[in-house]
Amino acid sequence: MPDHVHFFARPALEAKGLASFMRDWKHWTSSCLGRSLWLDMPLWQAEFFDHVIRSADSYSAKWEYVRQNPVRAGLVREAELWPYAGEIVPLEFRR
Repeated sequence: MPDHVHFFARPALEAKGLASFMRDWKHWTSSCLGRSLWLDMPLWQAEFFDHVIRSADSYSAKWEYVRQNPVRAGLVREAELWPYAGEIVPLEFRR
């Protein structure tokens, strides 16, 4: 989406807290994108919204919601046509 990011992640055992991770991620992406695309700063809002996914069904529902965002926004007719979505490593849940 042109105005926000959906990011699914699972923390490593010794991971930093979510607020620290988001602060560092926003700093890193702002630095990289700002330099390469000459974007105005600040790039990100100060806050963020998180949602805990506890099951494969919840993951599937949230992933489908994210996939359909560009369709709802009128940017593409079908989710498959949106080039800026995908999974690097799918999250797996125990049943």
